Amino acid sequence: MSAVFFATITVMHFDLTTILPTIGYLGVFAIVFAESGLLIGFFLPGDSLLFTAGFLASQNIFNIWFLILICFLGAVVGDSVGYWFGQKVGKRLFHKKDSILFHKNNLEKTQQFYEKYGKKTIVLARFMPVVRTFAPIVAGIGDMNYKDFLSYNIIGGILWAIGLPMLGYVAGNSFPDVDKYLLPILIVIIVVSVLPSFIHIAKDYLGKKKS
Repeated sequence: MSAVFFATITVMHFDLTTILPTIGYLGVFAIVFAESGLLIGFFLPGDSLLFTAGFLASQNIFNIWFLILICFLGAVVGDSVGYWFGQKVGKRLFHKKDSILFHKNNLEKTQQFYEKYGKKTIVLARFMPVVRTFAPIVAGIGDMNYKDFLSYNIIGGILWAIGLPMLGYVAGNSFPDVDKYLLPILIVIIVVSVLPSFIHIAKDYLGKKKS
């Protein structure tokens, strides 16, 4: 979790308001897709990126309707690729050695989360860094019915990939000089998004300590 936090802060240090106009719609799609369905995307700053992209749309740098369309498609298609990957080769990951881009512990934690919350994990995971990358893979490993998966995938995509850009767009249009407070807002978004994971890890640690 801390790795994700500091990676996101590093990206923010380079200023997402400068990076996003440079990479454009295609770059935004690629990042959302990678974080949703590729193992290498777990460290990407999805929440802060979506909010910032929405804010930039309020400044007429992006078209908000096209932006939320590509974000939604990137999220849903990315999760579907993750599901397919989990079905085809996911079980082998439990025997894979840790590397810079892969830690088996992330997969195991996501599996525990999935076992606890079931199908709605696909929706809840959208707002949890790392977990959202591994959740569709775990669903594929568990042979979750694809129609059910797709339904939850779409709901999660609407709430996350459309909701956060719209939130940024509304904030940019509603509050004067909101850009001056963009960094604190993004930090709050990151803290809120990693808080559930932190609480879950803390509960596990305290539970093991008591036992």
